Amino acid sequence: MNNYILGCFFFFYQFAAIVFAQNKTESVVWRLDSLDKICGNSIAVFGNPEIIFDGESTAVKFDGIDDGIIVHADPLAGATTFTVEIIFKPDTSSNPANKEQRFLHIQNPDYEPRRMLIELRLANDGKWFLDTHINADTMAHTLYAEKFTHQLNKWYHAALVYENGMMIHYVNGIEEMRGKVKYLPVTGGNVSIGMRMNKRSYFKGEIKLIRVTKGALTPEQFFK
Repeated sequence: MNNYILGCFFFFYQFAAIVFAQNKTESVVWRLDSLDKICGNSIAVFGNPEIIFDGESTAVKFDGIDDGIIVHADPLAGATTFTVEIIFKPDTSSNPANKEQRFLHIQNPDYEPRRMLIELRLANDGKWFLDTHINADTMAHTLYAEKFTHQLNKWYHAALVYENGMMIHYVNGIEEMRGKVKYLPVTGGNVSIGMRMNKRSYFKGEIKLIRVTKGALTPEQFFK
């Protein structure tokens, strides 16, 4: 009986270890609190973004004209499943023509056909909506959530989740759109914050935090 119990315990231990290994995900959290480095990674700064403090935490403020940051790191390296989250506060545009604001862009700078972007569009009613995009060589898909508009000048959490050929995006934990695309991993990537990597489509507003997870998270697991 004792051997049987020990055998059952050993089997359960092995099973639990396997489940834990399968469910374990690798995450990096970037708090935007410095214009020298981000989470120890070297950066290039464009324009004059500012570090601000709102009484609780820091953020970087972008002017929507020529401010941006490129982080020389690839938190998505090799990932085939991922969740990208960002906490941000969109403002109106300083440039009326700049209604397309691409504020998070992951790509190898020398290979544009593979990229992932989180963007917003300024609507005519003074609101904004989320636009997310995955490009994988000859395949691409965009989630253009024009039916889901939001007020400006408030803090929001946005997330893009990819798993098994499906991309889904959320605002404040609520799913807005989903679509099918075959993602191909980015290698040797950089991260552009507050602008598209080729220095256009500038974002006006504040960005506080970015988290990248090599795994598909549920809304309950999003950064709080």
